[in-house]
Amino acid sequence: MNENIFIPKKSVPSKIASLGLLWLFLTGAGLWFLSDYQNTPGIATAPPVQFPAESRLARNADRPTLVMLVHPHCPCSRASIGELELVAAQTQRRATIYVLFLKPSEFTEDWEKTDLWKNVSEIPGVKAVSDTDGKEAALFNGATSGQTFLYAADGHLLFKGGITDGRGHSGDNAGRSAVVAFLNEDKTAQTETEVYGCPLFNKDTFACPLPQ
Repeated sequence: MNENIFIPKKSVPSKIASLGLLWLFLTGAGLWFLSDYQNTPGIATAPPVQFPAESRLARNADRPTLVMLVHPHCPCSRASIGELELVAAQTQRRATIYVLFLKPSEFTEDWEKTDLWKNVSEIPGVKAVSDTDGKEAALFNGATSGQTFLYAADGHLLFKGGITDGRGHSGDNAGRSAVVAFLNEDKTAQTETEVYGCPLFNKDTFACPLPQ
C-alpha cells in the first residue's frame, strides 16, 4: 500500500544545510554592517581658527582650552569621554576642558544629564556644560558628537577632530595622542583627525534617536 509513496532521503539534511548557509550569510552581513558603521567617520566641519569671542565659555589666557561636543544620548560618545579622561590624567590640568552637552529647549529639564554627563562630571578638571539648542556648538561649527577642538592660550586653533579611531572604540589613537602632545608642548603634533560619532543636528532637530 505504501509502494507509491516516495520519501526523499536527503530532504531534511538539505533543509538544514540551507538554513546553515542562510545563518552564515546573515551573520556575515551583520558583521560587515557593524564594521562598516564603526569605521565610517562623521561629518568633520571646519571650526573657527580663533576661539569664538561670542562664546560664554571662559577661555583661560594662561593655558589652552579644549572643547568637546557631545550628544547626551549618543552611545558612541562613551568612548570619546573615556579617551578624554585619559587626556586629562596624562596632562595634569594643563588645559581648561569643557564638554558641551546639547539640550533642545523643548525637552524636559535635565534631559541632557545622562550617565555620560555623570562620567564627565567625575573627571578631575573637566567641566560639563549644558548647551541649550546647541548655540555653543554652532559657534564652533560642530556637527558630530565627540568632535573635539583644542585652542592655544592665545586663542588660535591647534587641533580639530575626534579622539577615538572608530565609533565607540576605545584605545590608542592619533587624536588622543595629538591632543596630549600639544598639551605637553610638542608643536609638531598632528592637527586634524576624523571624528566618529552620531550627528548633532539634522535639518530641524537633533539626529540621534531621542526618547519622547
